[in-house]
Amino acid sequence: MLVFDGVMPGKWQLAALGAVPALLAMAYFDWLDAKRPEPRRTLRIVALAGGFMAVPVLGFGYLLEAVVGNAAPGEGTYAAAAYTSLVVAAIPEEACKLAVVLLLVWRRPEFDERMDGIVYGARAGLGFALVENVIYLLLMPHNLQEYFALFVGRAVLAVPGHATWGGIMGYYAARRRFDGRGPGLLGGYLFAVALHGIYDMFLFGAPVAIAAGHTWLALGVAGIPVAAYIMPAIVVSIGAVGLRHLARRAVADDDWAEQQAARRS
Repeated sequence: MLVFDGVMPGKWQLAALGAVPALLAMAYFDWLDAKRPEPRRTLRIVALAGGFMAVPVLGFGYLLEAVVGNAAPGEGTYAAAAYTSLVVAAIPEEACKLAVVLLLVWRRPEFDERMDGIVYGARAGLGFALVENVIYLLLMPHNLQEYFALFVGRAVLAVPGHATWGGIMGYYAARRRFDGRGPGLLGGYLFAVALHGIYDMFLFGAPVAIAAGHTWLALGVAGIPVAAYIMPAIVVSIGAVGLRHLARRAVADDDWAEQQAARRS
């Protein structure tokens, strides 16, 4: 249980607060899509499905560790950090987001615009991030300082990261579908995996670098490893700026398509 100054706050209540950043991010993407919003019911279904997928993905990591065992790179090495970043995290997590979009909304009539790829991809990512946040905040912290550091790190890095990677993947899938151009489903997926993997590599590689003598990476404030978060924050920021640009392009292309359809009718 979490203990601070003799007070025993409710662990479940604190973990549940981890849902707040993802819910706020969902509201932001709804605002981006305010011109032609998606059905609320469909958005909720995608978010719930994204969240549901977080449980088997986390379980997959434990199963993979048990099955692979000694065949995996040795713990505390850069190879182990790369293995965890890609094989355990980025590849299966982005595949789950893509599966949610393909299985639940890809063929639905409301998926009729380029912006829809961003909205549904980001919503699947945020549903995933919401459940992952709650699970991590429930299981990992041993005191309130650890809880605060984990909460802040995931709120400012993991949540926008999951939304960004899902949104970029959804955009490129929709662009190929409606315009016949761009990297499409596979290319968008590989792009998302690359960004996610690089982000995780900096996070999982930081403890290895600190153990190797790069102690400046341990510098932080209130238990938050600010120095170690610099590069992951840059990766997320670049992705977020890129996604914002793609969203503007998607809206402009959708506006043009709507005008052309109006002229033909």
